[in-house]
Amino acid sequence: MSIRHGLLALLERGPMYGYQLRAAFEESVGGTWSLNIGQVYTTLSRLERDRFVHPLPENDGGQRPYEITETGRAELTRWFATPIERTDRPRDELAIKLALAMATPGVDVSAVVQSQRAAGIRALQEYTRLKRGQDAAESADLSWPLVLDAMIFQCEAEIRWLDHCEATILRRRPSGTGPTSAAAPTPAADPAAKEPEGAGR
Repeated sequence: MSIRHGLLALLERGPMYGYQLRAAFEESVGGTWSLNIGQVYTTLSRLERDRFVHPLPENDGGQRPYEITETGRAELTRWFATPIERTDRPRDELAIKLALAMATPGVDVSAVVQSQRAAGIRALQEYTRLKRGQDAAESADLSWPLVLDAMIFQCEAEIRWLDHCEATILRRRPSGTGPTSAAAPTPAADPAAKEPEGAGR
């Protein structure tokens, strides 16, 4: 999600100034995305330049609220109606890291996979704990629970993919050798070979 569209969505609720927008943004995503106040004001400046928001007079505390314009509402409507394409999302840093590990001499790829899986399991446990707390609270606000669900599903998918990576590495590792690394290229897998029992678990 772009910060600009996030701020537009928040301003659709009503006028806010920078610190209010930062707090509302972080609350909406359960604190999983921290914003620097400088990012907020830089984005507001660009939104004003594009006529998506309009500054209001300063309040008694010296803060200047912003309100969304009709042009901004049209842009927000367009954003909500447009599916996010895979090519629009950030590159998968983990996949790139593993690809580079496979090609870098001396790197124990199995250790990289296991370390990442352990981190993923810890994150999954934490998200699950938070989810149980949300379920117990039975809050009427569904935004944070849905964000939690997405994070849980992403963790589960990442762990499954890492299991697959480890199983593939084990299949390609010659029997009796140490951890797979780019320093010792291994032969292609035998199509008739069976996956080792318990691989990736």
